[in-house]
Amino acid sequence: MHRRTLLKTSLGAVLALTLAQHAGAQEMDETSKATFDTVMAFMGAMGAGEMDKMGALMADDMVWHNEGDPTLPWIGVTKGKENIFKFLGVFSANLQTTKWENEDAFASGDTVAVFGRMAATVTKTGQSTGEFTFALRAKVRDGQVVLWNWFEDSFAVSQAYHGK
Repeated sequence: MHRRTLLKTSLGAVLALTLAQHAGAQEMDETSKATFDTVMAFMGAMGAGEMDKMGALMADDMVWHNEGDPTLPWIGVTKGKENIFKFLGVFSANLQTTKWENEDAFASGDTVAVFGRMAATVTKTGQSTGEFTFALRAKVRDGQVVLWNWFEDSFAVSQAYHGK
C-alpha cells in the first residue's frame, strides 16, 4: 500500500483539524513563532497525508525517536528522511489513530512542546489502546524539523499490540 494512503488512514485529517483548533500560537518571539509554525505545518501535512509538503519540512538528517516498549515495530530511533518515511509506513500499518486532541502547545527558540490525548486501534489485534496522554518535543533548524521525540503511554499501546 502506498505510504500516503497509510498515513491518511492512520492519522487522518482529524489531526490537522485538531491542531488548527487547539494549538494556537500565543505571544512569542519571532524565532519561537517560526519554530511553532513549522512544527504545526509538519503535523498538519502528516495528518493530511501530504508527503511532499511533509518532506519539504523535514531536514535530511532528521531524527524521529519514539519512546516505549522495544518489542513494538515502531519504537526506537530512526535517522534520515527516507528512513523516517519507511518507518511511518510501518507505524501506519500497525496503529490506527482514532482520537487526537492537543491540549497545550508552545515554543521556545528552536523547540516546540505539544501535550494532549489520543487513542488508537492496533491493526494486529484489533484492540483499542484506550485513551492515553502523549507529549512531543520537536526541534527545528533553518525552517525544517530536525528532531521528533514522541512520548506516549507505551504500556497501554503495548498491551493492545500484544493482545493483553
